[in-house]
Amino acid sequence: MESGSGTEAEGAIVGRLLAAKRHSAKSYSQIAAETGLTNVYVAQLLRRQAQLKLGTVDALRAAIPALTNDLIAEMMAPPFRSFRPDLVHEPAIYRLNEAVMHFGESIKEIINEEFGDGIMSAIDFYCSVDKVQGVDGKDRVVVTFDGKYLPYSEQKSEHMVSKLKH
Repeated sequence: MESGSGTEAEGAIVGRLLAAKRHSAKSYSQIAAETGLTNVYVAQLLRRQAQLKLGTVDALRAAIPALTNDLIAEMMAPPFRSFRPDLVHEPAIYRLNEAVMHFGESIKEIINEEFGDGIMSAIDFYCSVDKVQGVDGKDRVVVTFDGKYLPYSEQKSEHMVSKLKH
């Protein structure tokens, strides 16, 4: 099963979406360049972890001609965003998790220092993976997390709409 939702039907849809991508013989980055999306978002769409928006349908269909009307309709439905618990055992995913856990406390401190008390949104969020050449001439992976800053609110009772007297 290839989807995050755990249903056989969703897994079959994801399988068909990935088959359409393979049929195009294009990489996620190539499809991203043709659609104006990030490469990670293209992958999220094809894994049913993001919702295809109407304004992107034509560009995605042009980039992946094997996408059928029923697949497009499935992609436009709100997805069940999840992940398989066994994914953390896959080495690339394990290392990403390890990197975030290792550097997380320092990243958090820098966010607080630069922005104040708050977090980075994972909803108003962009992510991409790029390949660059290091100073030593070896390939390097660049993962970019670009999320909106969300400050924590001071919780004043006078601002709590549900508590206002009508």
